[in-house]
Order: sequence, then structure tokens, then C-alpha cells
Amino acid sequence: MPPTDASTNPQPSATGTDTRNTSEDTLDLRLPDELLALIAGEADDEDTAPQPSPAKADRDVHDRTADTGATGQQHTAVRPRHTGPAHGIPPLEDLLDGVSGWGPASTPVGVFQLVPVRIERDLTLISRWMNDPAVAAFWELGGDASVTADHLRPQLEGDGRSVPCVGLLDGTPMSYWEIYRADLDPLARHYPARPHDTGIHLLIGGVADRGRGVGTSLLRAVADLVLDRRPACTRVVAEPDLRNTPSVSAFLSAGFRLGAEVELPGKRAALMVRDRALRAQL
Repeated sequence: MPPTDASTNPQPSATGTDTRNTSEDTLDLRLPDELLALIAGEADDEDTAPQPSPAKADRDVHDRTADTGATGQQHTAVRPRHTGPAHGIPPLEDLLDGVSGWGPASTPVGVFQLVPVRIERDLTLISRWMNDPAVAAFWELGGDASVTADHLRPQLEGDGRSVPCVGLLDGTPMSYWEIYRADLDPLARHYPARPHDTGIHLLIGGVADRGRGVGTSLLRAVADLVLDRRPACTRVVAEPDLRNTPSVSAFLSAGFRLGAEVELPGKRAALMVRDRALRAQL
């Protein structure tokens, strides 16, 4: 139904004139001079109100939390700068409840922390990890650093549904992670997703950190971080390649269960699930 147009609805005559008269009556309303002066004064006040300087506004937008990088370049958790219209668009990290502010976690192998990627600082290191044959076999991002950059940028410039991170163990970068909203990911077309399901991708960069339980400890720690920092999330999920037996084993040892085997583009995956409800039992 279209909106009502007041001009088309007959109304009783306010002046008591004969409604058969086809001429229109005009009611002339005049505002008191004092009220007109008051309105004009308020308009002048709005025009002359001081506006915040761009420099101050820029300082107010940013929220930085320092971290203890130990490899030449300091790793700093920086909340992404938001661009685009302010109305109706959530801050970039709101979809994952601010990964940069999740803080450190104590684990059996050391103090671990996720720090969102900065390409200018982290690209060389992540690209080197991607070219490790054991990693390249499953991530398929070997080659020039631009290949890795092309993988990172859509996440960094997107709406925050996937946050790439470097994992620091006792201050040393040693792993790469992607924390993502599985319910907003194409993965959701391949399993019965629930609202706020949160997914994990990871790789252990250093050969010395593989095969001795480090991955299991970190997977459990990150799953706990997700459940602690994201109250709306009831499940943490992952989809390692079924052929990647060490990865599947690490997830199982970290309290995940095998939910299903799913056919994904390019691989047959093990759908691994860590349930909030079973957190104390696994």
C-alpha cells in the first residue's frame, strides 16, 4: 500500500464555510517575532560551533597495543583503520570480537599470542614459510612473495570476517594463523553451520617446532581464546586435508572431534569441531 497523501483525504472545514464552495481557503499562520529571532539565533550557533581537527580525529580512531617481538622488527597489535561510510558498517574486527586484543595465553610450551599481520613487516617471513615443501603441499602458496601477498590482502582489506595473524611463542614469530567466521565463509555451504562458528587455519613455520606437540598445545590454546573472547561462539571448527595426518592428529589431541568428512573445492577435508559444551571433557 502506498503512503497516505494528506492532500487526497477530505477533511472537515476548519472555518465552518460551505463545503460546496469549490475555492480553497488559506489559513495564514504567523509566528511571533520573538520565536523567529530565537530560531535564527540557534541556527547561527550551529554554524559557528567549533569542529574537531582532522589530526585529532585521526588520533582518536587508532588503538595500538605494543607486543614483544624478538626478531628484529617489533610486532604490534594494531586495530585496522576503518574506511568507507560510518553508518551501518561494523568496525572491521567486530565480526571476530577484536582478535588484536585477545592477549597472550600461557601454554605448556610457552606464552603464545596472536598478532594480526602487517604486510610490510611480515610478508617476507610468511612467504618463506609458504615455500617450505611440507607447507606448500597443502597451502599451495609457494613461489614469489607476491603470491602470498595476493592471499593476504583480500583478508586485510575485507570486512573482518577473516583475520590473518602471526603466532608469537615467547615473543618469537613461529606460526601463521587465520581466524575466520566459518558461518560467513564458503565452508558453510558444505556443513550445517551455526551462527558465529569460528574457523582456524594454521601452519607451523619452524621445522624445529613440528612433531613434538607444539601444534597440539597451540591449537588448544587458540581454541580456548576463541571460546573465551567470543561468548556467542559455541563451536570452533577446522577443515584440514584428510591426507595431512599429522594435522588431523594434532586437532584430535587438542580436544577437537571429527565431525564429518567433507568434499571441498580442491580437497577432501576432515571437519574438526571443538564444542563449547564439551570443553571440560576434551
